[in-house]
Amino acid sequence: MKIVNYEVTVYTTDVADAATFNNVYIKLVGTDGESDRTWLDKYKGGISFIRGADTSFTVSCPVSLGSLVLIELDKQSATIFPEDAWFPAKVEVKSPEGKTYMFPIHRWITDSEVHRFREANALRVFEDDNDLGRYSRNQELKQREEDYRWELYLEGIPYCMKAKCLFSLPYEVWFSFTKASEFIYTEATALAELKLKGLSDRQENWPDFDHIHKVFCCKHTHISDYVQDNWKEDDFFGYQFLNGANPMMIQRCSALPGNFPVPEAMLSLEGRSLADEMKKGNIFLCDYKRLDGLLPNVINGKKQYLMAPLVLLHKTSHDELMPIAIQLKQIPADDNPIFFPTDGFDWLLAKVFVRSADFNEHQLGTHLLRTHLLAEVFTVSLLRNVPMVHPLYKLLAPHTRYTIQINYLARKLLISESGVFPQIAASGGDDMKTLLKRLWSSVTYSSLCIPDDIADRGLEDVPNFYYRDDGLKLWGIINRFVQGVLSFYYKTDAEVQKDSELQKWISDIFEYGFLSQTGPGIPRSFTTVAGLVKFVTMVIFTCSGQHSAVNSGQFDYGGWMPNTPSSLQQPPPTTKGTASEATLLKTLPDVNTTVKGMATLWLLSKQSTDFVPLGQYPEEHFGEKQPRRLIKCFEAELKVLSAEIRARNQILDVPYTYLDPLVTENSVSI
Repeated sequence: MKIVNYEVTVYTTDVADAATFNNVYIKLVGTDGESDRTWLDKYKGGISFIRGADTSFTVSCPVSLGSLVLIELDKQSATIFPEDAWFPAKVEVKSPEGKTYMFPIHRWITDSEVHRFREANALRVFEDDNDLGRYSRNQELKQREEDYRWELYLEGIPYCMKAKCLFSLPYEVWFSFTKASEFIYTEATALAELKLKGLSDRQENWPDFDHIHKVFCCKHTHISDYVQDNWKEDDFFGYQFLNGANPMMIQRCSALPGNFPVPEAMLSLEGRSLADEMKKGNIFLCDYKRLDGLLPNVINGKKQYLMAPLVLLHKTSHDELMPIAIQLKQIPADDNPIFFPTDGFDWLLAKVFVRSADFNEHQLGTHLLRTHLLAEVFTVSLLRNVPMVHPLYKLLAPHTRYTIQINYLARKLLISESGVFPQIAASGGDDMKTLLKRLWSSVTYSSLCIPDDIADRGLEDVPNFYYRDDGLKLWGIINRFVQGVLSFYYKTDAEVQKDSELQKWISDIFEYGFLSQTGPGIPRSFTTVAGLVKFVTMVIFTCSGQHSAVNSGQFDYGGWMPNTPSSLQQPPPTTKGTASEATLLKTLPDVNTTVKGMATLWLLSKQSTDFVPLGQYPEEHFGEKQPRRLIKCFEAELKVLSAEIRARNQILDVPYTYLDPLVTENSVSI
């Protein structure tokens, strides 16, 4: 009897704990038949599936199976080994006709059930014409709908993934052993250092600035050192609105708000009029109105203070962005003076109140809502609605890595009632939920797309705006990559419209992310290839570049607490001429509040050693040559951008690194 042989090579991922010592079985399924379920390690022993191994086997069949459609894998515990978790990367099969098929896996197999994996070439739902292939596709999505369920965390903000506890999360979204170990170690060592120094329980004011400096003397960066030396300077205060941790507040000002009656005679505009400078586009505004009227937190039994300031800035003839007026409350009043650079210590104190407001708006709005929670919506909708064989899954899967677990930890450890944020932040009290709702209601589609956002805020020509410069270049590179990949699979708008899985993905995002509100401008369906390309570009940019821009600089700019206080303990001055250094020290957070905040920022800025930079795809998902070629072009363009950024940074006193592709992670993972 004639036998045909298939050469099967199984690749186990090279990460900690990826190996299995269970018995592994495979079945090959083709258009003309299927093989018997075959025990792969029967003759080769338990080392076949150790970490990083690629081991070949032979699967024999009486006749050719035709074109291979999928494989079925399962593992069963052996007599001497209990059931374990296995992380295969892929399976390659060489047919008797000489064709090699690749089956991407890149997920944990933790049970003894049969798991089906499709051949690497992407298939949209309307072209998947194999019966067993369609059955496999439907079963995969049915299971994922069970595993990934939506849950309302707080009315008025995006839904999250339902999970009873950390260990109820599907294994495939867990941190790696390396990531988990380093995260726990960084958190533990920071807290241990605080306890050893006797700082974590001290509820008194700082006696002087030297004591603040000594807190984390072993934890500093080049930029945090610069911040400590320059935090009082007006030009650096203005610079941070462009290139600090929160570059999302500043906008061009063409007319003063009615509630900000700045007397022009008090402004220093290099001899020019305010009207002329506005016409030239040299006046800018930061308005923290969303913080207005919030009930501030109580920390260490003391009422805290959170202002809703307005800040007016001027671009000088030397291309510096200088603050020229600050009003700390939204409603003009005799006890709400407008402060100017000539006001001495009152001016410094006013800037400190602005920086504290910026911390609170940044943490809950710019960072948590606009990157973390939004990325989770994209991820959960992808996992629920788009199977692994779909081109969108292959494109976006690398940008979802670790997002679900890091967000679970954020809700549990940072913003819960017992979390860190209520212990350190002025907005962390009873009205934190109110603020979250306000902040989310301000999110629009255009504000998530950096080209539109920069234009809407009138910031196209502001000098020394590196977030904009690097961000627009990065958006362009991502957009060209996405355009290339998606136009390879979608030749016409009609193909986009009839892809039900694609439509379900955006429909869930619209419903559970943007709460079915049409105001933000988020599409509820895709009607064109161009519309799909723009949205997917936004998704990748949000999960990578935007998150890096608003996350990675947190310790750089907040490690020196007086520059970014999380909360303030005294009300703002109601008259001028009363503030002093003693007033400022009394206003800044207590010792324990400060050190908890600094430890948290250190943890959130710490990169894991298994970090994957943007554009690098160690997991092979695509089988076709064209998308794989586009990935290489994507990587090459990102390397050029990285080189440009690094060359520019060499001549800057404060380098802007947060959108350098080599330090920008593929996903929201910290």
